[in-house]
Amino acid sequence: MTFPARRLRRMRRTPALRRLVAETTVTPDDLVAPLFVREDAAEPQPIGSLPGIVQHTQESLRTEVSELAALGISGVVLFGLPARKDALGSQAWNPDGVVQVALRNLRDDHGAEVAVIADLCLDEYTDHGHCGVVTDSGDIDNDATLELYQRVALAQAAAGADMVAPSGMMDGQVGAIRQALDRNGFEGLPIMAYSAKYASAEYGPFRDAVDVTIAGGGDRKGYQQDPANAREAMAEIELDIAEGADIVMVKPALAYLDVIAAARARFDLPLAAYHVSGEYAMLKAAAANGWIDGAATAVEHLTAIKRAGAGLILTYLAREFAETLQ
Repeated sequence: MTFPARRLRRMRRTPALRRLVAETTVTPDDLVAPLFVREDAAEPQPIGSLPGIVQHTQESLRTEVSELAALGISGVVLFGLPARKDALGSQAWNPDGVVQVALRNLRDDHGAEVAVIADLCLDEYTDHGHCGVVTDSGDIDNDATLELYQRVALAQAAAGADMVAPSGMMDGQVGAIRQALDRNGFEGLPIMAYSAKYASAEYGPFRDAVDVTIAGGGDRKGYQQDPANAREAMAEIELDIAEGADIVMVKPALAYLDVIAAARARFDLPLAAYHVSGEYAMLKAAAANGWIDGAATAVEHLTAIKRAGAGLILTYLAREFAETLQ
């Protein structure tokens, strides 16, 4: 007797058969590598909570992007660490700021062969660690922040960014940036919006990477999303699309696979997910202790994110994954 379940089992019998019937395959083309560039660094600085990841110098960043491109990674997203911070984060729109210099360098190196995305926020540049202008009462001035985001977008566009990625979760940020870009001759520059960015506990290693501490021990729960809410994420994504987003994002990824799947079912735009620093760090810590097979778990994580519906994945695993495939 032939049991229906046996038919399924037969197709799992060998690695080649499993590959033939795989419903989801992750490739380097699906991945975007987050990279950190530090203005005052004489050599790359390791990040203790992100094993294998560093704060780059301008030159080591150029080398890293060339090596990633050779591995088939065609997208990177840049985060800058300025030598000087202030209350407004003014180095974020300095034409000679750390990210703008990096953008020009990478454009010279790679032309249009690598998609260089500029994260657009102020927290790395402010002395208080928030993503916008802080009022005397300690609140975020949303509208004043939007004006600064417009300046940052124009500086990044002029420096050669292929895409800007506003991550501050200010109301109306996509519309304000789209308006500024269009009025200044950058109609063709796309926006990848951090549309459903949750106030997650999994960002700790990232804050180490960008040297950000929120003044007074505060948090961003007032302007990032509550992890309890999924329907709200759909509303946030819909608003960003209406304002002109070209790609929408869910962040973090693994704890929000339901949100990724719901967004994929509802919206037709390209969908990104950010496999964040805490997700990466937990994987690395467990692997270092011999509790899991790190390489196999990495593939499983990325496959799950793509299976849920993400078309592109921002991940610190990008280089490692591509090297494993080779």
